[in-house]
Amino acid sequence: MPSRLKRIYGFRDLHFIPSHPTDRNTGARRGPRCSCYRRQPLLGARHARDVFLRIFEQVRRKYKFEVVGYVVMPEHFHILIGEPEKGNPSTVLQVLKQSVARRLLKPARKRRRNQPMLWTEADSSLQKRHFWQVRFYDFNVYSNEKRAEKMRYMHENPVKRGLVPSPELWRWSSFRAYHYRESSVVKIAQPDAIREKKQQPSE
Repeated sequence: MPSRLKRIYGFRDLHFIPSHPTDRNTGARRGPRCSCYRRQPLLGARHARDVFLRIFEQVRRKYKFEVVGYVVMPEHFHILIGEPEKGNPSTVLQVLKQSVARRLLKPARKRRRNQPMLWTEADSSLQKRHFWQVRFYDFNVYSNEKRAEKMRYMHENPVKRGLVPSPELWRWSSFRAYHYRESSVVKIAQPDAIREKKQQPSE
């Protein structure tokens, strides 16, 4: 973890998980850097993004936290979540990333003991042992304005990248669940429910 990064948990804030550390400069919020290793499109296949969302929902149920929004891109993801009842956002991200990596990384093909390894094969074998960048950034979202800003940023990401002409066409985001109240692989909490939960006194 960067030495100057201070993580604040326990105040029922929302936590925004960006993919770039430069997101820290856009206001009072929190979010880690969640990019694939060396920005490779390891989530570029539909199957990989589907697997990510299924595991995300499994982690949500296990650690009992609210998901406000998300988007899964070919080489990174963004999520906006509430604080979990079990553990903390760092635990959630660690379990999520490790589970996705274990599911999607294929073991390197075994070679004979005396068989020479080409440079390209060695490099490919090395990359298969990594799925995510290790650096982690996490920012708190304190206001409804910042929450709305992060939601727009996430949902517009596929459009800005030229993947789809409009955000509702990207299957791997919370846009349709958030705006149209459609069901999603990942259960989405509506903003009113998040605000009510935060206003409840801590035990």
